[in-house]
Amino acid sequence: MILAYIDQDRGKINEASFEALTLARRLAEQTNAPLHAVVIGKAEAGLTARLGAFGVSALHHAQHEQLNEYAPAAYAQCLVEILDAQKPDAALAAGTERGNEIMAHVAAKTNLPMAANCIAAQAGAAYTVTRLRFAGSLYEEAKLDGATKLLTVAPATLSARAAATAQTVTVNTFTPQLAQADLRARVGARVETASDKIALGEARVVVGGGRGVGSAEGFKELEELAALLGGAVGCSRVATGMGWRPHADQIGQTGNRIQPELYIACGISGAIQHLVGAKGAKHILAINTDPEASIMYKADYAVIGDLLQIVPAISAEIRKRRG
Repeated sequence: MILAYIDQDRGKINEASFEALTLARRLAEQTNAPLHAVVIGKAEAGLTARLGAFGVSALHHAQHEQLNEYAPAAYAQCLVEILDAQKPDAALAAGTERGNEIMAHVAAKTNLPMAANCIAAQAGAAYTVTRLRFAGSLYEEAKLDGATKLLTVAPATLSARAAATAQTVTVNTFTPQLAQADLRARVGARVETASDKIALGEARVVVGGGRGVGSAEGFKELEELAALLGGAVGCSRVATGMGWRPHADQIGQTGNRIQPELYIACGISGAIQHLVGAKGAKHILAINTDPEASIMYKADYAVIGDLLQIVPAISAEIRKRRG
């Protein structure tokens, strides 16, 4: 059996889980094994139908009054109990902050091997895994051996694909045995910020700004373009470091991973740490005064020039064509 952890927060699924589920199904097909999933806490409405479409035949649903908020060690304990009961050949999770943290706890609790940020895996007595290293600048091929192989899947590196044939999902609800030590670190409170902005991870168009924007005020032109395109505004680490944008807007290795249809990179040099976050973009349009900037070698389209002139011109043309 192959097991996939479905990351969710208060009933909302992290879509990166379906990328991990896609790789899990490939492993299940390679080993002719059933595909199971595990979800913790309140489940998203219609979850079983979505999982069935990806080939899942059984869902293990952990429910406990202490699991309403995220607690990494407690969440890991839920997976450990499933591993003990079901003895899967492999267990996968999305390589998100939560996914990596939970699987690291599982590895520590079980003394099992773990490979993080995988983009491919081949089943066998020992699995052959390909994973991202050094901020995505290097692919590493490694062997992963153990009674259960633990993997996390690098976000925005695989396309989530449903199975050829949907499955009817059997649900197994269980209450994990949690120790007080499992709850030492947990979410104690949330400070929500009211916003009607489109989330970076969900936007079909992202307009990103870097050092070349010049100032916090310079992002107003990017905000206008993003609004016209129904998109979101992101930034590089430099823009965050200079205080022009909040960290929540940062795209990169230590920020958001985006998967838009179009990423418009304005005044961004293209450091590898930033490109890791934009790797999932279907198309990249780069606007930069430097024709030799690293971003140009990754871009599908490029405009050489001053973004503070080019971006307003693009916005004006969009408004003109819309009448």
